[in-house]
Amino acid sequence: MPSITTIHESLPYIDQPPTPPQITHAESLITLERQTHPDDPNHALLPPPYTPQFLTPLLTSEFHRLSQSSPPPKLSALDLSRYNSLPSQPPTPTSASLSAELAKAYTSQAYISSRRSHLALLDTYGKNAWLTGNYHLEAELKALEKELAETKQEIDLVTLARKTRQEEAGPEMKMLEENWKAGVGRVLETELAAEGVRREVLGVLASRE
Repeated sequence: MPSITTIHESLPYIDQPPTPPQITHAESLITLERQTHPDDPNHALLPPPYTPQFLTPLLTSEFHRLSQSSPPPKLSALDLSRYNSLPSQPPTPTSASLSAELAKAYTSQAYISSRRSHLALLDTYGKNAWLTGNYHLEAELKALEKELAETKQEIDLVTLARKTRQEEAGPEMKMLEENWKAGVGRVLETELAAEGVRREVLGVLASRE
């Protein structure tokens, strides 16, 4: 995964804000640069798109079948009707029909018994478990809020220190900039003077010939 190591060398507390013409010129340069490089749909810090490794050909074909059907089919692997239908006496009872109704009765009885046990446990311990869960969530929230407040304070301190250092270095930076401009100006003046001397020499040589 590529990493971004761009360093912004701007000095917001020393540099003057750009003028509208400068902003327009910069935006035009950015537009020209973007035309030469196609946009990357993925951010440089994001990992590549996830490709599941557990998908077998059978699972892939099943997912494709489910995605093509509208509306999506419901899962019918579990027969829930056995929990809803109560046993009833058949009009013409036989050994097979009575066995089937007895099996339904056993299933309903086991389901209802399990539900009663779960509801009893929920009535006994559910409130305390809910309050305990809320207590832990509240403690976690307070810890995150404290960490956020500390991070914001660190950001403020770093920003203040940055501003102080830039303001302290501002006069020296301006002096160095003026000296640099003056040096560049003297170099240009020297080059112009040298060019003038060269032309004079060429003129003298041409007149002697």
